[in-house]
Amino acid sequence: MEEEVFIENTKWVISRLEVQDMTNAGESDQDIHFMLNSKTMRVSGFSGCNTFMGTYKLEDGNRISFSELGSTRMACPDSKIDEAAILSVFETADNFRITNNTLELNKAKMTPLAIFKKSEMHDNPITEKYWKLKILGGKEVKMADNQEREIYFMLKTNESQVTGFAGCNQITGAYTLEDGNRIRFSNMGITLKACPDVVVDESQFLKVFELADNYTITDDVLSLNVAKRAPLAVFEAIYFD
Repeated sequence: MEEEVFIENTKWVISRLEVQDMTNAGESDQDIHFMLNSKTMRVSGFSGCNTFMGTYKLEDGNRISFSELGSTRMACPDSKIDEAAILSVFETADNFRITNNTLELNKAKMTPLAIFKKSEMHDNPITEKYWKLKILGGKEVKMADNQEREIYFMLKTNESQVTGFAGCNQITGAYTLEDGNRIRFSNMGITLKACPDVVVDESQFLKVFELADNYTITDDVLSLNVAKRAPLAVFEAIYFD
């Protein structure tokens, strides 16, 4: 008996956009895809150049609706993907159908707007780990006595989301992984708490995410790098019981 497949908490990779074959539209972590998180009721995905996010609602009879989607604003002049057409699928769809490992997003009873295939979600050694900052700009980082907590970040798989702490403020953003240990951060934001007594340069930490385009991991040590230069920052994986 075949295992039942649910639309939520599954990575869906596009295979057809209306009549256009999209099988080879992306590779590995750059597949055009989306996921629905049943805990947060949020949709997140990758549309060919940018990541997108929003909320969704499920109703009886395989009915589904999506909020207006937000998207990063990366420029990809060499991309042949019509991202607007992909995002339009979510704006238009009002129902879905799952057959085996294939998902159709539809409008009424018309021809499917898009068809997706279920993808296995492989763990990546950089995701879902607590990365504590050890070295920044070539200098060892020491936690100030009155600092609330250590500087760190995490990459959340389901939301393609960055979370962390910069010394005084919380940070959030989005990320995209690519072949060859390449990484891109986008929409990085920070809370606006004032910590006049904490000596920490948060802007230097945020600059790491602005510049980094690749990473290396050796055992539990992570380096965020730009090109082949010396690491922008070095982190250590911390595990909690």
